[in-house]
Amino acid sequence: MRVLIVEDSVSLTDALESVLKREKFTVEVAHDGEEGVAYAETGVYDVILMDVMMPVKSGIEATRELRAKKVNTPIIMLTALSEESDKIAGLDCGADDYITKPFSMSELLARIRAVTRRKGEIIPEDGLSYGGVTLNLYTYMLSSGEKQIKLSKKEAEIVRYFFEKPSFVAQRDQLISKVWGFDSEFESNNLEVFISFLRKKLRFLDARFTIVPVRGVGYRLSDPKQG
Repeated sequence: MRVLIVEDSVSLTDALESVLKREKFTVEVAHDGEEGVAYAETGVYDVILMDVMMPVKSGIEATRELRAKKVNTPIIMLTALSEESDKIAGLDCGADDYITKPFSMSELLARIRAVTRRKGEIIPEDGLSYGGVTLNLYTYMLSSGEKQIKLSKKEAEIVRYFFEKPSFVAQRDQLISKVWGFDSEFESNNLEVFISFLRKKLRFLDARFTIVPVRGVGYRLSDPKQG
């Protein structure tokens, strides 16, 4: 799961990033509302943690702008403001939840799970499956029946992206942003190398599906029923 933190406090950002990475989340950081909007517009994040009081553009303004631009990624507001009117303002601008500082990390993780469930993207405990093939999210082991093969971290993230949205056509730029990051200089031609490696590993597993190109767009999973 990819999390975007939009927060101007370096100490809080470092703490959040440390905990979330320990929980196997991929984390990216923006330090003001304007930068946060630019990152979030890519649509590659599963949840956004948005501070309210920030320079350049507040969290309220940033959230309102994202919703106006039809960015529907779940947003949890982080703020020291505890008045009921402040919470109402945060929710009215389009946020999905609101948590008051200081908060425990266990509460934050619970709220992340809650908003992603409401979106229909439940965080799996340890694995994802498609067409009889299972990816272990912690060991990066891909398995089918008695066969299994180890993936690299980036290969596992690509497979996870496809398994979470098996009917989805992944655009090349979108896939690169999701796996390598919003401001990555990773080139599209190199993505084909990773896809080629994954096809070979799926063949090794005797998978009933593969990753197929969609001309001029990107890639998708083939239908295992037709494999």
